[in-house]
Amino acid sequence: MIEGSRIRLKTWQQAAVAMGSAVGALLDPRRADLIAALGETTGKPAFEKVLQRMKSSPEGRAVLLERSRVVSANVGHAWDLPENTFGAAYARFMGSRNFSPDDRPPVRFMDTDELAYVTMRAREVHDFWHTLFDLPTNLIGETALKVIEFEQMGLPMCLLSVVGGAARFSEKQRKLFYQHYFPWAIRAGMQCTDLMCVYYERHFHEDLEDVRRKLQIVPSPIVP
Repeated sequence: MIEGSRIRLKTWQQAAVAMGSAVGALLDPRRADLIAALGETTGKPAFEKVLQRMKSSPEGRAVLLERSRVVSANVGHAWDLPENTFGAAYARFMGSRNFSPDDRPPVRFMDTDELAYVTMRAREVHDFWHTLFDLPTNLIGETALKVIEFEQMGLPMCLLSVVGGAARFSEKQRKLFYQHYFPWAIRAGMQCTDLMCVYYERHFHEDLEDVRRKLQIVPSPIVP
């Protein structure tokens, strides 16, 4: 749900929720609810800028107008698309991991319906970005994607997630990340289009590589 469960917080309450969520998320990175709360309580200025960019983009405006939701009822047809399409690649990504598009936590701490929707949209397109950048869902893959998300949206939560993820790397993972994934993610996040202004569902039927070229996306490196 986007509407109906939101909570208005005073400034000191936002700070308290942000602090508690940050500590909790660092202790248990699997707590999606805490990561979501951290993103909302620290990310309002960033989401306001994303909203304005979406309003300035034809495709972004269409997303805002239709309030498209990435839920099973709307994206289930991706499982029936030809193998070479973006939609089929997304379906393979989700199916191979037993992920459901319906599992995202609700938005609770945004002031307006528009900001709440943009916040939910940012969560729901996360797996589209995994698919397009060809990133795994392990610690290295998620941390690399957070670098790209920070460049794209400027959310403090993304930067904190990068720091927290890197702190949990083994020595081998740290070397792999900083030698290969981190420099790639910096370049990839800077050169691709504004990814929050893309109506991904309208591109499901297109060839995956064509979509990548259109969005100027360079997939993750093949590491020896």
